[in-house]
Amino acid sequence: MTPYDFKDPDTRRRRFRPIPVRMLVPNVITLLAICAGLTSIRLSIEGHMSLAVYAIVFAAALDGIDGRIARMIKGQSKFGAELDSLADFVNFGVAPGLMLYFWQLHELGNAGWIAAMVFAISGGLRLARFNATMDDPNKPAFAANFFTGVPAPAGAITVLLPIYVAFLGLGRWPVAMTAAYTLLIAFLMVSRLPVFSGKTKRMRVPPELVLPAFVAVVVFIALLIAYPWHVLSIGTVLYLLCLPLGYKSYRDQARALETAAPADGEISSPPSAPTMANLSEPPQDDDRPGRLH
Repeated sequence: MTPYDFKDPDTRRRRFRPIPVRMLVPNVITLLAICAGLTSIRLSIEGHMSLAVYAIVFAAALDGIDGRIARMIKGQSKFGAELDSLADFVNFGVAPGLMLYFWQLHELGNAGWIAAMVFAISGGLRLARFNATMDDPNKPAFAANFFTGVPAPAGAITVLLPIYVAFLGLGRWPVAMTAAYTLLIAFLMVSRLPVFSGKTKRMRVPPELVLPAFVAVVVFIALLIAYPWHVLSIGTVLYLLCLPLGYKSYRDQARALETAAPADGEISSPPSAPTMANLSEPPQDDDRPGRLH
């Protein structure tokens, strides 16, 4: 028998089964998000900055629903998880950094490019850390309600605050201030700051509040369309102001867990953020959730 004797059952080429359509739907949504992120880069190069911001917001909206749709229709896949992670890096790391560079940071020359590049790299590092530590068995149960560092979509929306302010007619920030703010958001993305996620919270709406909830969503979307810069500016400021509340909530729950632990210390204390040594270790389990955020 030759090494390539395909008549042998052990070396016969494996046939792949057809892929259900439900497995493709989340990936199509993710690809649409990538198209929106890449389009935002083109629009910013052409000077259509408002449309570029709309494209980033649209990409963030798609990123918020693709994972939920995948879980709803049971369309999770490892391929989808990797594609979603790549989309997050492009849409919320590379695109916002380039937008800020083409809009104002280029006035600083190499320093402006470094600020934009640091933000993009921070987005990639943040996503890599999330992928490497999402199955950490040492995390306490309450830690599932928190991100480590500002998530990439939120970082992309918040870092564009100087553009929102300019479109409000309040004038441009000094370019040095914009660069410093960009580096600040990049630092928050790769920091160890606990940020409330709310993903594990199963929110249920009482029957009598269903219609008001629909009305509230419609009103929010209408306000976002009619007054985009006001809504984005206020939302960004409120989000940044709420970051200390997430840290306080994490510390309170960590102290409560330490207080409830037995004197012999069998229950481990809440883990700190992963180190680079932890990230370099190969994962022990590749069965990751279908969608990453």
